[in-house]
Amino acid sequence: MVMRKRMLIWLIGSMAVCLNPLSAQNPCNAIGQNPGTAFPVCGTSTFSITSVPICGGRQVPGPCNNVPLNDKNPYWYKFKCFNAGTLGFVITPNTLSDDYDWQIFDVTGRNPADVYADPKLFVCCNWSGDGGLTGASAAGTKAAFCDGPGVPRFSSMPNLIKDHEYILLVSHFSDSQSGYSLSFGGGTANITDPVNPNLANATAACDGAKIRVKLNKKMKCSSIAPDGSDFSLSTTIATITGAAGIGCTNAFDMDSVEITLSNNLPPGNYAVSIATGTDNNNLLDNCDREIPAGQSLPVTVYPVVATPMDSLTKVGCAPAVLELVFRTPMLCSSIAADGSDFIIIGSPGVTIASASGICQGGNLTSVVQVRLSAPILASGNYLLRLQSGSDGNTIINECGVQTPAGSARNFSTVDTVSALFNSTIRFGCKTDHVDYTHDGRHNVNSWRWSFDSTINSRAKDTSIAYTTFGQRQATLIVSNGACSDTATSVVMLDNNVEADFQAMAVICPGDPALFTDTSTGPVISWNWSFGNGNTSSVKNPPQQIYPYTNINQDMPVRLIVKNNIGCADTAYKFLKVVANCYIAIPKAFSPNSDGRNDFLYPTNAYKAKDLVFRVYNRNGQKIFETRDWTNKWDGSFKGNPQDPGAYVWILTYTNIDTGKRIELKGSTILIR
Repeated sequence: MVMRKRMLIWLIGSMAVCLNPLSAQNPCNAIGQNPGTAFPVCGTSTFSITSVPICGGRQVPGPCNNVPLNDKNPYWYKFKCFNAGTLGFVITPNTLSDDYDWQIFDVTGRNPADVYADPKLFVCCNWSGDGGLTGASAAGTKAAFCDGPGVPRFSSMPNLIKDHEYILLVSHFSDSQSGYSLSFGGGTANITDPVNPNLANATAACDGAKIRVKLNKKMKCSSIAPDGSDFSLSTTIATITGAAGIGCTNAFDMDSVEITLSNNLPPGNYAVSIATGTDNNNLLDNCDREIPAGQSLPVTVYPVVATPMDSLTKVGCAPAVLELVFRTPMLCSSIAADGSDFIIIGSPGVTIASASGICQGGNLTSVVQVRLSAPILASGNYLLRLQSGSDGNTIINECGVQTPAGSARNFSTVDTVSALFNSTIRFGCKTDHVDYTHDGRHNVNSWRWSFDSTINSRAKDTSIAYTTFGQRQATLIVSNGACSDTATSVVMLDNNVEADFQAMAVICPGDPALFTDTSTGPVISWNWSFGNGNTSSVKNPPQQIYPYTNINQDMPVRLIVKNNIGCADTAYKFLKVVANCYIAIPKAFSPNSDGRNDFLYPTNAYKAKDLVFRVYNRNGQKIFETRDWTNKWDGSFKGNPQDPGAYVWILTYTNIDTGKRIELKGSTILIR
């Protein structure tokens, strides 16, 4: 079903390219038809689109696996969530057979155009291949439906997050150009701005020919009367001849209005008020609420004078850019790009590399950024002074007046800091102490220590006791209030010694016993005791011989190791010295639990490996098998005691000393 609709898109698109120059691949240039110029939404309004231009076709990421989704013949809508909850809405085509699709994106803190590239912005969608009403409602069963005939046209209502900003794409799959209506309702989220519209402030241009009114929120561009009749002026010296919303050429709403006057106002104090314009309303917000009629703002026209150098933003650590703030807007074109409008006086010397204004959207800026050829790393007192630059002037304000050469501002820098620190280890047998110290140079006044991410300290110097040994990490962050630095160091506490050795588990008569030291740590001395009266003080002691004995004995072997500061550890092991290592199988046994000859097994098989011992009855049936010579046959088979008589056995093994494979056969009498 998915491929059917996508193939249809391709066929229609291909035909449109051939037959209609306004194909679905044309760019969408009308406002509202791209994310950056989306319609602002009021949750109480119904949007009516009478006709949908043929354009678009840009792919947007979505949840439909590898199926491409496109903004075909689109319109975009933007809204903000003021109270969290669910969002319900309905898209009603003017021609009910038309197929409309939609998708919502969360664009909080993002460029709206990111919807074309970032799949993480997806919230919900419906790309059903059927015509008719579509949207999000309580009847929806899931948040995302992909295209294809028979797919439900209503998705479940998405959960909106308070203060998040969203964009809704409405994509018109049909090329009829017939429009639709969009209405919101049925959910619990509030997307209607609760703030009432008001005037915020007003400023006059330096020549008194224009007044800019700032609004407290976004308002409809369409609500401005072009003749300026939405405003009145408190003087008859000049009259209002026009008004225009700033940014309204490529958006539906604005937050500032520029009022044009018939002539320049002389310096003085005035007031500008809101009024009902010739369009029978004053300014309206996106929910059609008016600013209260008669609301006014003071506005002052200042004498045309030079703009002083006001202030420098706070100079931080190792500054590479100085930001100079002016009280009124300055002409970006008056700033010499090579930075020659400025000079810095102080020691050590500082060279300026360039300068520019923050001139977004025009030729005015209130901030000039002076870039240095290199960051200032040392403390010092400096003077930033204005001079006539290579362009023949200093900095000029929007009224065309230069700030006088010689204007200056002082600033200070601080030393950069280093967090490098020293560590001194005081070794102990049970506890090691490490003393951490910092030199505090360059006026460091803040220390933040972290030891193995579990212990913290704010002291300049600190000592840590470690009861476990090995690698230990310390991190220090220092600051002098402006500059900060971080350093990490690792110390190795390797003074711990642990005694251990390897030895033969079983010693046969006449065999030498070999001992290998496997102790860990910085061992410098060894003290062996072998249980046979012999001792040794070398790391790898000589082989030991144990005397013959009539019974098996456990011989204690002890190793004491020490390091260079006298820390010691002891290891004990018991060696089994056996009386006999000759492998033999009894000629008879009596499994009567009297403690004598109760089992059949190969005795003393200490020097056998890869051993297999099997027992067969007189019928040749195997009734016992083991690969562990200490696993003994008790004269039963499957839990049933076997009859008295002869039983055949086979024993195979490899002799540990010779490596020879040996096979023995014989029989044993079971006695009851």
